[in-house]
Amino acid sequence: MNSLHPWGKLLLSVLYIFTVVSFDKYALAPLIVMSVYPIFSFIVGELSFKEGIYRMRLILPLVLFVGVFNPFLDRQIVGYIGELAVSGGVLSMITVMIKGFYSVLAVYILIATTSIDDICYALRVLHFPRIMVIVVMLIYRYFGVMAVEADRIMTAYKLRAPSQNGINYKAWGTLVGQWLLRSMDKAERVYESMLLRGFTGDFRIRKKKVRLSDIFYPVIWIVIFVVIRHSGIFGE
Repeated sequence: MNSLHPWGKLLLSVLYIFTVVSFDKYALAPLIVMSVYPIFSFIVGELSFKEGIYRMRLILPLVLFVGVFNPFLDRQIVGYIGELAVSGGVLSMITVMIKGFYSVLAVYILIATTSIDDICYALRVLHFPRIMVIVVMLIYRYFGVMAVEADRIMTAYKLRAPSQNGINYKAWGTLVGQWLLRSMDKAERVYESMLLRGFTGDFRIRKKKVRLSDIFYPVIWIVIFVVIRHSGIFGE
């Protein structure tokens, strides 16, 4: 999967998310079948499911929290599991959580198998505006600059308060302000270095050849998504 053309993987990830989100709120069976894509990707891409969950640990709780109030809003009984009645709210809550979970996994699979340079190249191939692609690339790289500055500030604070657990709330505003100012200064130096190295407002990315496998892979998966979404074989 790492060697596939990035435009196919990007397009496939977007279409997968749109397909998953388009299912009806009670369509649990076909949603379960849609798990075939992330399962296949984790196996073929040799990705660790445990590592993926760990990296997405800050996003997943927010995604799973979206439908938590559905059982209180929709109490109509739509089915039974043995003698246990299942309301529409419970069913819709489960489907919403599954949709969010699948979407996060699809994004993780794309990020884990494709570098940021390849993703930006795919965006350019798909005719996204150049300025948007540059902003995405710079934001991604600027995260590293901010992380380094935050680590330096934390280290300096701990050296000045070795016996204190965590950061005192009175210092939060000052530290965040210092973090912003130092990051901006660092960003200016980085930008000046880019200009000295010939940056003219665009990144030079080497073009990638499109092979038959780069076409067949997304096409086959798109056909599978269409069959699951519209055939009615797996119910509604």
